[in-house]
Amino acid sequence: MLYILPETAGDIMVLQASEKLTTADYQEIFLPLLEEKVAAHGRVRCLIYLDHEFKGWEIGAMWEDTKLGIHHSNDFIRLAVVGGGTWLDWAVKIGEAFIDGEAQHFSESQFLQALHWIDAG
Repeated sequence: MLYILPETAGDIMVLQASEKLTTADYQEIFLPLLEEKVAAHGRVRCLIYLDHEFKGWEIGAMWEDTKLGIHHSNDFIRLAVVGGGTWLDWAVKIGEAFIDGEAQHFSESQFLQALHWIDAG
């Protein structure tokens, strides 16, 4: 499940992922929001918060995530991923190779720091 959080404004997207991300989450929530923000602002700053109930991606959602990265690689100024374990450190580093902007992983307790980081760049 994917939720748009109230901190979303201007060129900033803040989303919360809970349980399993689905193809519908990408097609009905993430992609329309991203396209709306890109149309209005050119590039976006994005924070994705993986809450304590996050269990991963369905197979179809993994493909949607890959397609999104390929088609929108130039659309991110900064991408922060908050939560998860240390495995996200390397996952974010790999993901950064596919986007023009910067990407960084923050622990769950660093949500506000991540929000300030995406806004500062």
